[in-house]
Amino acid sequence: MSLEVRAESTDSGQLLRLVLDAPKGNVLSMARMEAISAALAAHRDDPRLKLVVWTAEGPHFSFGAAVEEHEASRAPAMLKAFHAFVRDLASYPVPIAPVVHGKCLGGAFEAVLACHFVFATPSARFACPEVKLGVFPPVLAAIGAARLGHALAERMVVTGAEIDANDAQRAGMLAELVAASDAVEHVLAWAARELFPLSAFTVRQATKAARRASGLLEMLGAPLDRAEAQYVGELLTSHDGNEGIAAFLAKRAPAWRDR
Repeated sequence: MSLEVRAESTDSGQLLRLVLDAPKGNVLSMARMEAISAALAAHRDDPRLKLVVWTAEGPHFSFGAAVEEHEASRAPAMLKAFHAFVRDLASYPVPIAPVVHGKCLGGAFEAVLACHFVFATPSARFACPEVKLGVFPPVLAAIGAARLGHALAERMVVTGAEIDANDAQRAGMLAELVAASDAVEHVLAWAARELFPLSAFTVRQATKAARRASGLLEMLGAPLDRAEAQYVGELLTSHDGNEGIAAFLAKRAPAWRDR
C-alpha cells in the first residue's frame, strides 16, 4: 500500500510535489494534515525551492476534514490542528499550488484558499457545506472575502453553496483553468516558464512581501481565533451544532430545534 501522503523533490530541488492518496475521498484527517505539514517543514529551508505542487489521487481532490472529528468531544482539538495547518500553508515561504479536480469540500477548500496559486480542471467543484451539518467554516468566514469577494464568500458560508471551476475563475481564485488530461503537466510547464528562471531567494522575498501586503496572515490571526472561539463556545454547546454531525454519522435526517 502506498503512503497516504507522498513528497518528492524534483527539478534539482526547485519543485516539491505533494500527493494526497487516501481513497476514497482523500479526507483531511488530523494525521494526514500532520503528514502534509511535516513534508512541508522538511523542505521549508531548501535554498533552491521555488514551488510546491499539491495534487491528489482518485476522482476527487478531497472531501475535507473528517466528519467524526467534528464531534463535540474532538472538535476543539481538531479545530486547533486544522487552523495550525492552514496557517502553515498560508505562511509558507514559497508558493503552494494545489491542482484541484472533482470535489474540494469543507476543510480542503479552506486549505486551498490559503494557498498561493490555485489550478483547477473543469470537473472541480468547491464548497463548504458545514452549515448543512449545523456548524460553519471558520477559515472561510475569516478569509473568504479576501480570496473570493465578500458577496460570494458570505453566500458560501451561510448557505453552503457550491461553485464550479468557472465560478472560481471569475472570482479571481484560480491562477489558471487547466485541461483534465494533462493538468499536472500543464502546471509543471507553467512553473518551468514562470518560476524556474527566477532567483529562489527573490521568489521567497516576493512571496513574503505579497502575503504581508494582502493582510491574509492577519486574517488568519485574531479573526480566525474569534471564529474558532465562537465555534467552540456557542456551536458546540448548542443542540443543532451537535445534531447535524450526529445525524450525518448515523445516516439520518437531522432533527433541528433551532437552538
